[in-house]
Amino acid sequence: MDYVPLGHSGLKVSRVCLGTNMIGDYVDLPGSDRMVNAFLDAGGNFIDTSNSYSKTKSEELLGQILRGRKRHEVVLATKVATQVGPSPHDGGGSRKHILDSVEQSLKRLQTDYIDLYQMHRWDDSTPIEETMRTLDDLVRQGKVRYIGCSNYAAWQICKAMWVSDRLGLERFVSAQPSYSFLDRAIEREVVPVCKDQDIGIIPYQVLISGMVTGRYKPGETPPAGSRMAVRERSRTRAFNERHFRAVQQVLDLAKAYAIDPVQLTIAWALHKPGITSVIAGASKPEHTRANLEATAIRLTGEQVKALDAVGS
Repeated sequence: MDYVPLGHSGLKVSRVCLGTNMIGDYVDLPGSDRMVNAFLDAGGNFIDTSNSYSKTKSEELLGQILRGRKRHEVVLATKVATQVGPSPHDGGGSRKHILDSVEQSLKRLQTDYIDLYQMHRWDDSTPIEETMRTLDDLVRQGKVRYIGCSNYAAWQICKAMWVSDRLGLERFVSAQPSYSFLDRAIEREVVPVCKDQDIGIIPYQVLISGMVTGRYKPGETPPAGSRMAVRERSRTRAFNERHFRAVQQVLDLAKAYAIDPVQLTIAWALHKPGITSVIAGASKPEHTRANLEATAIRLTGEQVKALDAVGS
């Protein structure tokens, strides 16, 4: 298993990160336990969650599951800033919300520190100086080891880094954007900024909500018990002609290359400049192991070029 530095930090992470937004609602505790332990046993060490996933259940279940593991074996990432309640202080980047939320996340995760604490979104209503000072305080207190951001535009990343440099505060080591065959907007500005500032990129939605498995067919009802059958929001967003057409292109290329389509998709993303680790969700232990095996796939320049054309 390859482990690479996350941005300009000394933190070493596996090139596939286990995404856990399905833990707690779609995948129950026994299933989540098998899946997480299979991932760790296969050599993965990077797990990503959020205080908003499954209404805090993702963090809660992870805390129970990881109790039986040696803490230093896991690079545990979570997030803050998404609105999680009715109060005006139940979201955003204010000192109050961040300080309240980190304590709650630590309790749910049953740990005394978080390896990577990420701002889930930009907050226009809070000065970025307040947000970055608060995150810096958490690092100095030992509650957080490293900080990152998610869903930030390039200018927002630049502004946060400028504030950190100007005030001598901790800098973001990672950025977590949406990225896939059909969503490559980050290549224009986010990727160049992250490469210039030595920020690791850990994209999500690379598997297009699991559609590249080929499990879903246009015009057909999703299989009973599948993610798309359970999650109407995901189905509404993903089930359209453009997505199905792109997925079919991936499936055709996967057949031609004799590579599993999910592994091919992960390998494609890992071959792109600036990508440190791909966040891939799963619902079964065998999925996590297969995802990790994708890191060994070496694509030719022609194969990457063919995959780049998917969706066009």
